[in-house]
Amino acid sequence: MESSKNSLIPSFLYSSSSSPRSVLLDQVINSNSNAAFQSPNLEKNSPSPSPKTMASRKNFLIASPTEPGKGIEMYSRDFYAACTVGGILSCGLTHMAVTPLDLVKCNMQIDPAKYKSISSGFGILLKEQGVRGFFRGWVPTLLGYSAQGACKFGFYEFFKKYYSDLAGPEFAAKYKTLIYLAGSASAEVIADVALCPFEAVKVRIQTQPGFARGMSDGFPKFVKSEGYGGLYKGLAPLWGRQIPYTMMKFASFETIVEMIYKYAIPNPKHECSKGLQLGVSFAGGYVAGVFCAIVSHPADNLVSFLNNAKGATVGDAVKKIGMVGLFTRGLPLRIVMIGTLTGAQWGLYDAFKVFVGLPTTGGVTPAPAAKA
Repeated sequence: MESSKNSLIPSFLYSSSSSPRSVLLDQVINSNSNAAFQSPNLEKNSPSPSPKTMASRKNFLIASPTEPGKGIEMYSRDFYAACTVGGILSCGLTHMAVTPLDLVKCNMQIDPAKYKSISSGFGILLKEQGVRGFFRGWVPTLLGYSAQGACKFGFYEFFKKYYSDLAGPEFAAKYKTLIYLAGSASAEVIADVALCPFEAVKVRIQTQPGFARGMSDGFPKFVKSEGYGGLYKGLAPLWGRQIPYTMMKFASFETIVEMIYKYAIPNPKHECSKGLQLGVSFAGGYVAGVFCAIVSHPADNLVSFLNNAKGATVGDAVKKIGMVGLFTRGLPLRIVMIGTLTGAQWGLYDAFKVFVGLPTTGGVTPAPAAKA
């Protein structure tokens, strides 16, 4: 049996099937059951249904696994819902997985005299807090970045389509990079509002041992100390970190993936296997992540400083860290972390899209509309 038919769904349910069995099943389901079973030669003698009748019954049949993309209509509500779920999985799981790296990075930014390097930072944390200490703050990390991922990817797909429609086919193709930048920036503004409270609690838990065991006791302690407004004290620096990061993440990814398919792979994207397409997504995401880390690192230092020090301002951070320190403190570790993180996020996101029958992101240049 062919591999394309290795499915738990019987082959006669496939919408691509035109065999007599599919016609027979359709007739049995939609006709009078008694009359249907009275004829011994139903398959041979029953008249073929009209095209109009078949069209009205089409929604019963199930799309074949060999026909990707027919399960979810592009840019429908189901499409945006799938992208939202994919964003939750890609951002929430990956950020939680790199919690130990994030923990060392935050402490290197807050106390560089104590945490002088990546290796010494891991050694100090292991000695003082044990292995469990490496995952301190994982709950606000999971919740916060899941919420952020839902908004980041879901709204990016929405705004990319919205701005493309506003521009029209010709300008959308000509200025596609500007559309990627505008769509990702718009999505990140919303996503950071969802992330900010969790990020504030996470940084306090990770950089002040003994402050709280986790999210359940850390959140009320933070609110009692800083008030609800304190949860959004770092929103402006967070926008300063995340908006350039996300603009670089999406625009460079779309561009890199398009270049890979154009110059490095001889076959068109639609002729490549799903495995190869997901490999391209990971590679494009990793390279994009390196650029993201460099662009957003100064604001990342500001966010860590403000969320750790009560009543601190941006001026205090610049005075203590210094302009050079804003760009360099903790940067090598963040490049490794963000590169891996971004590559894994794009890989997971596109893997989920493939799982639900959608195409992977990027790689096809939109064609301008033909002039009349």
